[in-house]
Parts: sequence; C-alpha cells; structure tokens
Amino acid sequence: MHSIGKTTEELINKSPFLREAMTDDLINISALARKLKPELEEIIGKEVKEGAIVMAIKRMTPGLYHKLNVKITNVLGDLGDFLVRSNLTDYTFENSESLKAKQAELIKEINKDNDSFFTLCKGVSETTFIISSQHSEVLETIFKTEKLRSHTPDLASITVKLPKINTEIYGIYYYILKHLAWEGINIVEIMSTSNEFTVVVKQDDVDKAFKILMQIKRGN
Repeated sequence: MHSIGKTTEELINKSPFLREAMTDDLINISALARKLKPELEEIIGKEVKEGAIVMAIKRMTPGLYHKLNVKITNVLGDLGDFLVRSNLTDYTFENSESLKAKQAELIKEINKDNDSFFTLCKGVSETTFIISSQHSEVLETIFKTEKLRSHTPDLASITVKLPKINTEIYGIYYYILKHLAWEGINIVEIMSTSNEFTVVVKQDDVDKAFKILMQIKRGN
C-alpha cells in the first residue's frame, strides 16, 4: 500500500534539481503540492487533500542533497587557480586505422609552439581534438583524408585546479555544471584529470562562465 508521505518523497526525488531547490527554500510548497496531486492520486488510487501533501512535503528531511552541498561547498572553497585559454577550435573525427599515426604527426607539429593548446579525447567511435586556432590549417592538412564528424570554432577553455580530496567526494562535477547550466552556459566539451577539471565553452560565454566559477569558489 502506498502512503502519502513515501509516495510524495519518491515523486520529488525523481527531480534532483527540485529536491535541491527545496533544500534551499526556493520552492512554493503549496504550488508544488497542487502540481503533485494528480500523479499522487493516480498512484495511491484515491483522492488526496492538498493539505495532506503539503504536510508530507514539510515532514521531508533535508536528506542527501543538504549533506552533499555542505561537503561540496567546503571542498570548492579550496579551489586552486583558474587558467583561461581563448581562440580554440574543436575537431571530431571518426576513428580509423590511420588516425593514430596522423595524431602523432599533429602533436609533433604543435609541439614546435611552446604556447599552444592541445588536448584530445578518444572515444569508442570517434576522437576529438581541441587546439589553438592558429594550428587549424596544420590539422586540416594532416587529417584531410579522415572523416570529419564535427567542427566548432571560436571556443575558450577554463581549467580549474581541484583539491586532492575531490576524488573522495561525489557530486563535485555535478555541482559545478549545475551552476553553469542554471546560467544558460552551454558546455561544448569537458575534460578532467585527477586534480584538474576543464570546461570548453563558446568564446562569447567564457567571461560569464569564469565569473560563475569564481562565485562558486567564494561560496556566493
């Protein structure tokens, strides 16, 4: 048998953003109860008073999201330096037998420029290269016989140095990406190592994204 309290909590937990907003007191409880009422009644199989749903919501404990936010906020307060790189271009090619050799050739050419930016991410069926835009012509020449799946110019990256404890606390990337998403920042690519996290965004969004990340670091 479904109880009002348990069913209400299960419906709310389907939306992490909603549960988190409730934890921060950003949700009108009465409006939420009215929204949940039809689905709740369908599951329970009988009419439910709006007041009973309101009480069920108010009885919910802060739970996981509150505890998670406290831990993450403490860790993100210890973020290291941010490194911003502009004038980047993204190329994604279909994986092939010849791609690996051409990749080595590209790295050899780019390494002649000590100030260049280069990173790659190899997937099951495709490989993405992100490079400084001044090397685009070199890349296009080397890979001219490869199958290009996508190409995005006018990009910028922000690299964040994470405290070493980041690998012991889940939800850190979610927390960062959530704030960027709420502000309408589209993430083109994401890259990470054990203690570094890099987001690639459109050049026009980099100033706003940088500001958001600084606010996260300051705990604002």
